[in-house]
Amino acid sequence: MKQAVIFGTADFAEVARVYLDADSPYRVAAFTVHERFLDRTELLGLPVVAFETLTQTHPPDQYDIFVALGFGKVNRTRAALVAEAKEKGYKPLTYISSRVSHVGHFTIGENSFIFENNVIQPFVSIGDNTILWSGNHVGHHSTIGNNVFIASHAVISGHCTIGDNCFIGVNATFRHGVVVAPECVIGAGALIMKDTIPRGVYKVRGTEPAEHTSDQLRNF
Repeated sequence: MKQAVIFGTADFAEVARVYLDADSPYRVAAFTVHERFLDRTELLGLPVVAFETLTQTHPPDQYDIFVALGFGKVNRTRAALVAEAKEKGYKPLTYISSRVSHVGHFTIGENSFIFENNVIQPFVSIGDNTILWSGNHVGHHSTIGNNVFIASHAVISGHCTIGDNCFIGVNATFRHGVVVAPECVIGAGALIMKDTIPRGVYKVRGTEPAEHTSDQLRNF
């Protein structure tokens, strides 16, 4: 059984601990954050250690690390912390759920985390520090770059390219062969039918409430 430390103490870190302990070769031994954010000494029954002293308590020759941060600053915050951990000698781990549907023939980088019920078709490339939350479809011959965060139930068709440092919201859909430029934010439910512009923000209008209320509906 391998040993791991999780960087972070927010929701993603808590969820990652459960997945790693239940469905990976790793046992999580501790959480870590920078000392200025150290507001507790324990989380989920495990110690929370200042990152500045982590090499003393959990040395990098015995523990791998996973940086479990969200998509802040278009994933740049998470990427910077991965680089900082590597400078200390830690190896970033990658997790692929045993309930991902694939037949092999895809590649994936370090500090990436693939949740359950993702469908990954052959000849897909997934970069470093990339998160696929539950239930996405990644079509054949597609490339997902580094430092990407894909929320649940996106549909990425074949031969698509998702550039570095992108965020993709729930239920977004991408036409076959589309190229998403770096640092784009694709909102929930967006339909991307052509290549995007760098740092583009693509969103759809949310459903507005009707003029009448639910108690005024007939046959309901």
